[in-house]
Amino acid sequence: MDKVLRLLGMRYATAALMLVAVAALYGAATFSRPGEASEKGRDAAVTHAVAVCPGHEGGRLAVQSLARKDGGGRVDLTPTKGGSPLGSMTSPGQGWSKDAEPGEDSYTLRATGPIAGGLEAEQTTYEDGGDDRGLAGVRCAAPGTDLWFMGPGPVAADRLDLYLTNVDAQPASVDISALSGEGPLDTTEGRGTPVEPYTTRVVKIGGSPEGLGDIVKTAADLALRVHTTSGRVAASLRVRIGKKKGVEWLPRSAAPAASALVPGVPGGSGGRRLLVAVPGEADARIRVQVITSAGAFAPQGQDVLDAPGKTVTSVPLDGALSGRAAAVRLVADRPILAGFAADRGADVAYGTATPPLGASAPGVVADNRFDSSLSLTAPSGAASVQVTTMNGQGAGSPRQVEIPAGRTVETGLAAPGGGADASFGVVITPRPGSAPVYASRMLATGKGGDHLFTVLPIVPAPTALRLPATADSQTALTPN
Repeated sequence: MDKVLRLLGMRYATAALMLVAVAALYGAATFSRPGEASEKGRDAAVTHAVAVCPGHEGGRLAVQSLARKDGGGRVDLTPTKGGSPLGSMTSPGQGWSKDAEPGEDSYTLRATGPIAGGLEAEQTTYEDGGDDRGLAGVRCAAPGTDLWFMGPGPVAADRLDLYLTNVDAQPASVDISALSGEGPLDTTEGRGTPVEPYTTRVVKIGGSPEGLGDIVKTAADLALRVHTTSGRVAASLRVRIGKKKGVEWLPRSAAPAASALVPGVPGGSGGRRLLVAVPGEADARIRVQVITSAGAFAPQGQDVLDAPGKTVTSVPLDGALSGRAAAVRLVADRPILAGFAADRGADVAYGTATPPLGASAPGVVADNRFDSSLSLTAPSGAASVQVTTMNGQGAGSPRQVEIPAGRTVETGLAAPGGGADASFGVVITPRPGSAPVYASRMLATGKGGDHLFTVLPIVPAPTALRLPATADSQTALTPN
């Protein structure tokens, strides 16, 4: 009798286990079955920001925040290694600037709360004499994992210093590679460069093993790639062409794309060159259009550019521009990088392709002084922007600037209340219904052979991030 009971108990237990398994499978099928989006995509306000000002060369540090109705938060600019803040802000709509001495550290800006949305910071250096004579400006760099710069190589510059800053608590490892006019600079040097937490490492391109070693020394033009294999870094690249021949910071290039617009090619005397890099193996065929105040046109004999893969191509623009300020539009059959190099008087400047500004991503410039002006381009339709200058005393009266379709317009900037040496900020906001508009800012001082200048490509300063839609997914029950 006991054996019979045990046998019946085993059968009932087996049946119960089978029922549990079926229920589990039914539940998994229910939960893993794809369904409708549980939440539609939405915009979320930017509430955190980090940027690095390279610092070592000294100069003026400037920060500008947007006026916001949902005010609040805090901004601190501190030495990257730690220490007391050089400056702080707690109210949106404020600007701040300070002259810093040359030193061994960079400066890290950290912002939290609504004030972080649209925040911009810059470092500007001005030397009217000595070996580093020149006017140079750079946007303080956000950390990233894959960064590009384009400009002169060691043949054309006597010093190229790459500043790598790790703003995080984990070490970062960086691979540095480059393209030149002769093709890729293949070398194991420059790979696995460590950057310790909260430190800045200065890499001399062509002057150290980390800076690609001797192979880069024959390059007249460079497209330099900074790629992290672990962690992230903020990167800035400083160029000195020669003693008393100009210094500048190279702007960070946008990611490779099949279409690009390079704003802010300055007018006046001196040389102008278009720089195009093709990161892929295949050659690129590129249609080129120049956009000036008189209209848009294809340069004679330069309307189509065939650029080899894995190479930087330089194209003179002097004949096409005839001293006029312009933007250059490029449409290619594969992803490219684009920028320009300009020289005038005793100084040099560089520009790069940028995205267009938007109503929710206006252009913000933190440090304007000397002779300051904007270059605005509307390649595809009539555009209208509101330009507002502001300083510690408040905002000036907004003014509206119209840019006809297919035109570039230059407009001067002045500080609210005057003051040539006082830093002031500017906000450029496209008006409702405006076509896409691209912008750059130029600072200049001096005349003739004493002319010094710098160009800052203006990128959108986002106030919101787009969050994608979410939905049920079979991967919800699948281990990663």
